[in-house]
Amino acid sequence: MIHSNLFIKKNNFLIPKNSLQIYSYHKNIYKEIIALVKRLYIQSYRRPSNIIAGIIQPLLWLILFGALFQNAPINLLGQYNIKYTQFLSYGIIAFTAFSSSINAGLPVIFDREFGFFNRLIVSPLVNKSALFICLIIYTLIISIIQIIIITILSLYLEKNIIQINHIISIISITTIMIINISNFSICISFILPGHIEFLALTLILNLPILFSSTALAPLSFMPYWLQMIACINPLTYSIEIIRYICINNSLKWNINIIETLWLQMNIQNCILILILTNIISFIIVKKIVKDKYK
Repeated sequence: MIHSNLFIKKNNFLIPKNSLQIYSYHKNIYKEIIALVKRLYIQSYRRPSNIIAGIIQPLLWLILFGALFQNAPINLLGQYNIKYTQFLSYGIIAFTAFSSSINAGLPVIFDREFGFFNRLIVSPLVNKSALFICLIIYTLIISIIQIIIITILSLYLEKNIIQINHIISIISITTIMIINISNFSICISFILPGHIEFLALTLILNLPILFSSTALAPLSFMPYWLQMIACINPLTYSIEIIRYICINNSLKWNINIIETLWLQMNIQNCILILILTNIISFIIVKKIVKDKYK
């Protein structure tokens, strides 16, 4: 791009000065994403109720269910050989990430209803994918903050000590799940007509996904039909990986963490499944955003 500027010399003649400005594609993409993420954080600062509710809800599950089964014997959970409250805390950490990421598409719904999304569509964005990349980054940061708070509170309640590498492992595994669920939420936000339908769907999905995972009970407690559903649920893989790492203080890729009559999965296979679902969901969201532009 060439900009023409005029300046006056001593002889009072106006002489044009031409300067060449290099256009940076990647730099402009970063600016777009940062601006959109900043906008989302300003909205959260003005309405912090969603963030606070995302912390209180999993904490209530942890306190109430932990108190309900606090007198359960240690050998009740089979191979885990831990107290139920400790067993529950690892599941609640993953559920915190899920409940936060399932609402990732909510800003899109409100932008569509208030007409701001139409302005974003007609704006000269360099990369149209910035619309959902900013939502994933925003949801990821908020979810990690909530996970750290829930982890600290659960450790305080259980009076346990967790190592730094455990926290890093928890954040790494939940990051994969957050991106996956956020992609699904963004897809739904472009399909559903309004926020009432979106909130109704998330309320319907929250409890079935929680109860069809291993957050509250191991697979050995479930009937066969529920075990099949739990093995499809991506929340189960994240919970079992986090639970194994924190209980055994190690990471062995070939150890089976999911064992049923028809399925045996180790940590490596579980991570590959989570990554594969992320890639598929990312491609689907990108296609939906492009269709909306058309």
